[in-house]
Amino acid sequence: MARRFRGESHHKVDTKGRVSIPASFRRVIEAADANWTSGEAPELVIVYGDHRRNYLECYTMEAINEVDAKIDDLARGSIERRMLQRLFHGQSFPTCVDETGRLVLPAKLRQKIDLDKEAFFIAAGDTFQIWKPETYQTEEAGKTEAWLDDLPDDVDPMVYLDSKKEA
Repeated sequence: MARRFRGESHHKVDTKGRVSIPASFRRVIEAADANWTSGEAPELVIVYGDHRRNYLECYTMEAINEVDAKIDDLARGSIERRMLQRLFHGQSFPTCVDETGRLVLPAKLRQKIDLDKEAFFIAAGDTFQIWKPETYQTEEAGKTEAWLDDLPDDVDPMVYLDSKKEA
């Protein structure tokens, strides 16, 4: 089983768009890059996506290969395949972690999410997201609490781990 990203943190972004990746995230990126060897730069893919996405989603090579395989399984010429190719192939940025553990985020990506001096990183299983901290607070932070508040008081969210979707 693949390693997972865990946690959240804030990191400074310099004027050139360089931002340090949390150290624990770097280990996951390395482990999920089949071509990575010690001393080399591990690769990842940043999906910036459509107009509804206010964050950058960072995929390990293992995770993006899984997405690519699912896209490849769709009927060639289908609208679903074309749109998913556009979202995951066209609206993405392949990159690597530099020797000091940083990503260089191009101006286009920073502008898309209005990222300035600080970035908020949050784990999402086999991906992680980069947000402008204020955007995360206003758009995402309350969603988990609202979901929990909607549950009956006697329901432990852990019960959802045992409910598998029917294939």
